[in-house]
Amino acid sequence: MNAKEAKDFIVQETVVQASLDSVSLSDLERRMMYFVENDPSSCKDPLTLNDEFEKQYDTDEYEAKMGLLLQHAYERLKKENPEKIPQWNQAFQILRGGDHYLPVMWRNRPATAVSPSVGDRVLLWVVGLLVATGLFLLILWTSK
Repeated sequence: MNAKEAKDFIVQETVVQASLDSVSLSDLERRMMYFVENDPSSCKDPLTLNDEFEKQYDTDEYEAKMGLLLQHAYERLKKENPEKIPQWNQAFQILRGGDHYLPVMWRNRPATAVSPSVGDRVLLWVVGLLVATGLFLLILWTSK
């Protein structure tokens, strides 16, 4: 797998995920996923692409949007097609070897991309109640 094939795979899965999540993804946003300054085989005319992108989009918002889509695509693959996870990992491994934009978005995906499970939420409530009860008892004990 080369960098272009790696990007094609990740972009394809991300576009599918955008459709499943009902998230609009413009042609420019898709093309920006191929951005790299020094690899003409996977990104033609990167400076023009970047200039066009910066005129129309906020970079932080775009990276957050794409990071979330990448996270959802990865989670979907893990559930529905776990045999594709090695391909996903290999694609990012290849892209980390260059100055590609996709690994930046993957690395900086929002922390809220994975929501806590029901069990985690229950545990947090129980711990919170125990701490509150402990503080209440400490106040009662010290006031005597």
